Amino acid sequence: MNTDYDMIAIGAGSGGLSAVERAAEYGKKCAVIEVKTIGGTCVNVGCVPKKVMWFAANTAAQINSAQGFGFEVNMKSFSWKKLKQGRENYIKGITTWYDGYLEKLGIDYIHGFGKLIDQHTVSVNGKQYTAEHIVLSPGGEPAVAHIEGAEHGITSDGFFELEQLPSKVAVIGGGYIGVELAGVLNALGSTVEIFTRSGKLLSGFDPIIQEALIKDYSNHGIKIHPKMQIEKLSQDKTIHTNKGEFSGFDTIIWAVGRNPMTQHLGLENAGVECTQRGFITTDKFQTTNIDNIFALGDATGRAPLTPVAIAAGRRLSDRLYNGMTERHLDYNNIATVVFSHPPIGTIGLTEAQAKEKFDQVKIYQSEFTPMADALLNHKTTTALKLVCQGKDEKIVGCHIMGHGADEMLQGFAVAIKMGATKKQFDDTVAIHPSSAEELVTMR
Repeated sequence: MNTDYDMIAIGAGSGGLSAVERAAEYGKKCAVIEVKTIGGTCVNVGCVPKKVMWFAANTAAQINSAQGFGFEVNMKSFSWKKLKQGRENYIKGITTWYDGYLEKLGIDYIHGFGKLIDQHTVSVNGKQYTAEHIVLSPGGEPAVAHIEGAEHGITSDGFFELEQLPSKVAVIGGGYIGVELAGVLNALGSTVEIFTRSGKLLSGFDPIIQEALIKDYSNHGIKIHPKMQIEKLSQDKTIHTNKGEFSGFDTIIWAVGRNPMTQHLGLENAGVECTQRGFITTDKFQTTNIDNIFALGDATGRAPLTPVAIAAGRRLSDRLYNGMTERHLDYNNIATVVFSHPPIGTIGLTEAQAKEKFDQVKIYQSEFTPMADALLNHKTTTALKLVCQGKDEKIVGCHIMGHGADEMLQGFAVAIKMGATKKQFDDTVAIHPSSAEELVTMR
């Protein structure tokens, strides 16, 4: 059939952009549609601004730690306004760059809300466009509990709109986002309390990480309220729970997950199936139940990480337009990092998951105060665990918390993805003195 484009992506975040970029490199005519700001969650209200804030928080922590190394340093002032302005200028530079980049690749950028009319047609701003292949990559948005007074809290999006550092903050939720925002705010000077439904932080992570994180956050002044059911929020920012009322907050942040932005996409017009929660179901090739419509990124509910969406988008276009008929993303052993303080890196199975899956599992672990903190009053923990399986002790899980975990894991992730064994780790000469050396010397 004759169409306006070879590929149209609805959503100009990591997934949609990566798919059309790679398709354009193969000479295909492409368009990408975005109702908000190009770059999606990651660039605008996710990874990028979050990491800027994390660096700022790390700087504050280092200033406060300087005395332990003999420096007499006083924190004269801190300007949240200046930090915010610098962060926004940095992001603006990225989004502005995209305009010229897409033009150079010959990709049409259409600003507006894209909606499916049928399996080959998308409507935007009252106009209709057709494509042989359509990629759905609308991303997600922060979830808010359906309770009385929920509007008195803000989401992670609202966090990036704050005009000043809050004095006392309640973070509702102990997952990725809650843990990261709590760490940033605490390091920059806010009083922080975390309210979580479970008795842990980072549910689903290995216990060595959960326990070390609770210990460190508590030691650094973050109060954690476990097993809390939030019943309502009052206008004066009082939190009503199953265990009583908590007040005195000037900011409450919802960090209870994210929902896919699929409800107004017109999926039903093209017959695209999704789950009850709105996540679009796909096979391993990112194909929906409609063979020319694909879905990427957070809207699929699988590994909602920027690099995952990028990798899936590129592989999709490789398969469609470059003859790589079996090209697809392997969702096993995807490394991820939580930018807590200190950061956490993890890949593969937890100890419990491995024992459920395999008969023969051996664990190697270590926990210590890193050398970087040895002279400090307020120390952090480095915790490491290798989960090994079988007679040859193939490494099926690696869990790290500590200074540099975010950078440390990338190299180890390559080895684990390649099927490394504990003996191969042991045969690697350690880099000393470092925290990473513990992963190749553990007994």
